Amino acid sequence: MTGKIPVAAVVGATASGKTGLAVFLAEAFGGEVVSCDSMQIYRGMPIATAQPTEAEMRGVPHHLIGFLDPAETYSAARYCRDAAAVIRDVYGRGRLPIVCGGTGLYADALLRGVTFAEVPSDDALRAQLNERFVREGGDALLRELRAVDPESAAKLHPADGKRIVRALEVYRLTGQTISHFNAVSHDRPSEYDVLWLETSWPDRQALYDRIDRRVDAMLDAGLAREARAFYAANPGGTAKAAIGYKELKPWLDGEKSFEAAVADLKTATRRYAKRQLTWFRRHDDIIRLRCDAPDAAQQAAQCVRARFFPQDA
Repeated sequence: MTGKIPVAAVVGATASGKTGLAVFLAEAFGGEVVSCDSMQIYRGMPIATAQPTEAEMRGVPHHLIGFLDPAETYSAARYCRDAAAVIRDVYGRGRLPIVCGGTGLYADALLRGVTFAEVPSDDALRAQLNERFVREGGDALLRELRAVDPESAAKLHPADGKRIVRALEVYRLTGQTISHFNAVSHDRPSEYDVLWLETSWPDRQALYDRIDRRVDAMLDAGLAREARAFYAANPGGTAKAAIGYKELKPWLDGEKSFEAAVADLKTATRRYAKRQLTWFRRHDDIIRLRCDAPDAAQQAAQCVRARFFPQDA
């Protein structure tokens, strides 16, 4: 009755059970899943990005998974455009859109109404700046950035090459600072009536154990083979940041033992989970489901029914 599109948003840390819950809700309420994962968008990377298998999807349509070439860059602004189109289509067909994923920036941008100014990019210029970062060091480039954008420079560490390079790239291309573009980004009223559900594990060690088991399963499924193929193809863009490949690369290059690389992968994944938990903890409108409880899925279904289908409650 709000005039807004109803959306159930299933968010949380990696390996916390988001996909299983989203599929359960889709089956219960005639829904379709819209991925909200900044790495699952890439094709050819199903194991590293934990893309749901056909068996895990159980016939439920999933959108925005495996559709983009790994060499392409992607952004929150582009995700918002793509996801909004999918949500309108799903809802227009009388289905319940279920946004599922752990990329908090994408979820907030899409569902909380955060917009982004269009900022240009240039792969050749970025490559040139990256080469300078390696050759001259972060301090030199940070001094250069400080001369044109002291606000951004004050927030960056010399080791943060990605953001230093991006800030210089934006200034070179536009004559405006990245601080300027961030300032003109603004909030807009959301077009969605969102029910936020977080797959929560109060026992942090239980979540970490799930992460370790998932990493082991990914290795059994062929993660090392997938990583080797990824680096052989030498893609650029956002896909290079995928957890799972960069941790195995020292082993692939003969610089580290397999066991040490796997330990690094598990540690990196646990750290990523901690960052996700911190992100979602900022919001007080999220219903945190105790996923160690046997009736967690039923509790989620009750929340969805009460919010969007009160006549059936």
